[in-house]
Amino acid sequence: MGSLNQFKLINQKCEKYYNLLEKELNKELELKNPKDKYRFGFYLYILECVTNIKEIDQLIEMITDTEFNKTVFSNSFNDQGIDAVYIDDENQEIDLFNFKYSEKFRTNQQSLNNVFVSTKFTTALVNFDSSNIKDKIKKYADEIIKNLQSNEIWKLNLYMVSNESIGLKEDDPTIKQLKELYDLDVKSITLNDISNFMSKRPKPISAKIVIDNDAILSYTETLLSSSKSYIIRISIPELIRITCTDPQLRDNYSFEDISKLSDSKLDFAVLFDNVRGFLGRTKYNDNIIQTLKNDPSKFFMYNNGITITADRIEAKTINVKKKMKIEIENLQIVNGGQTLRAIYEFNKSNKDAIQKYLLDGEILIRIFKTSNEPKLTNKIAEYTNSQNAISVIDLKSLAYEQLEIEKFLDDHKIIYARKVGDTGTSSDKDYDYYISLEKFGQILFSINGNPEKASNQKKRIFDKHYNETFGEENFDFNNSAKIVEEYYKIKEIYNTKFKNIDITDQKIFYILYLNRKRKKYIASNINFLEKCISEYRSDDELPSARKLIQKSFKQYMDSKIK
Repeated sequence: MGSLNQFKLINQKCEKYYNLLEKELNKELELKNPKDKYRFGFYLYILECVTNIKEIDQLIEMITDTEFNKTVFSNSFNDQGIDAVYIDDENQEIDLFNFKYSEKFRTNQQSLNNVFVSTKFTTALVNFDSSNIKDKIKKYADEIIKNLQSNEIWKLNLYMVSNESIGLKEDDPTIKQLKELYDLDVKSITLNDISNFMSKRPKPISAKIVIDNDAILSYTETLLSSSKSYIIRISIPELIRITCTDPQLRDNYSFEDISKLSDSKLDFAVLFDNVRGFLGRTKYNDNIIQTLKNDPSKFFMYNNGITITADRIEAKTINVKKKMKIEIENLQIVNGGQTLRAIYEFNKSNKDAIQKYLLDGEILIRIFKTSNEPKLTNKIAEYTNSQNAISVIDLKSLAYEQLEIEKFLDDHKIIYARKVGDTGTSSDKDYDYYISLEKFGQILFSINGNPEKASNQKKRIFDKHYNETFGEENFDFNNSAKIVEEYYKIKEIYNTKFKNIDITDQKIFYILYLNRKRKKYIASNINFLEKCISEYRSDDELPSARKLIQKSFKQYMDSKIK
């Protein structure tokens, strides 16, 4: 059950996101209810956490809530009980969101009535009929229907999100009926879940383990080094014990009554440095669950294990040197977070799981001491995850140079969102700008001469072109703040002096490039770019967005500069 303090912390986070909303819109909104700033910020915060998309303008576009669109865009339409829509083309999933934001802390359970409100929209989808739906929500409905009518397999999810304490019961007959009728997965997100999204630097997590000598291998980098790392084999209940929220249990290595672990909750602080972050768009691996249930004794062989970094590892022999006691201080699971979450999810699904299944399972754990070596921590996190199906952008978010950029920009009152949910290192600090890691990479790539590739080759920037983009030869991170300020200055000039012209990031990428190529005022470069867009292939009905991503357009523009 969620607490009052969690409720207050989430409100603080939502206020941060509301401020980002106004900064993105470049205006102060007129709110009928002052509390709406928390509600609107709530939408953005949850959408970012679930979809793993950090760009504020893209999150705004997802929101279909009637009151939000009326307030922000003076556009009033019936949202059909759906407050936001996200279509994930890569994974072929359709996420529908129903938000309920309470202004006061309540220990209530989510209401099933809100689920029924949302079925107006899902009914239209399964009947392939959007005739009674209008405006922004209709555009989404038509696209979803088109996907559902195709031969591709699409999954439909309905997220019931509220800042209440208790979620919907998954085994509720009504929920099961909706699954059967609409092939719709109803997922509940409440106060506890939302608090786990928090990306504040957590308090250090420590634990103690005792294992047999034949279940441990030690490693030192050199013969002269006194710093040891370890590879150990422990039972799955032991893994649950050392990563749970109870600090007394984490230290109680002689703990025997494992039935008490059936109610244990994962301390998400151990995943702060994990590539996938606290939660994001996490999907539990079905193979992990199936192995735990059907063949737990084979889990050790089928699973890659978990990688832990720690500030301090102290190992002592005990019991006439037959066992080893290991103390781990400030542990972070940098690889294997999906495995850990799947184990906890399986444990939660069945009261007898810990004794009936998990007791027979073991897991491999690598523990590395990385105190005072932040580069080493980042490299371990990056390289141990590089063999998994993880976004290359998420991998690079842990690179040492990205942490340096984050620190530098933070000193200049700029939020550098490396991970989902980043709203700055301090909750008390008033930031001027917000830039995501992805957007900053696109900006640098454009400045380096590739504005035509920046929009549709985002992943390649962080893979093939990473070193040339963020390497010292082409980029001095001391210029980071000036570059971000320049990006927002271009946006401001477009919005004030060129109000009748559509502004897109693609155009801003070109202006950043032109500012270095033509060395004229920003307004002059905007005029130049817009002239090139209108003249290039003027006889074709080619949208400007299509022109801007063509190599031939950039060549045409460069020739005009000369």
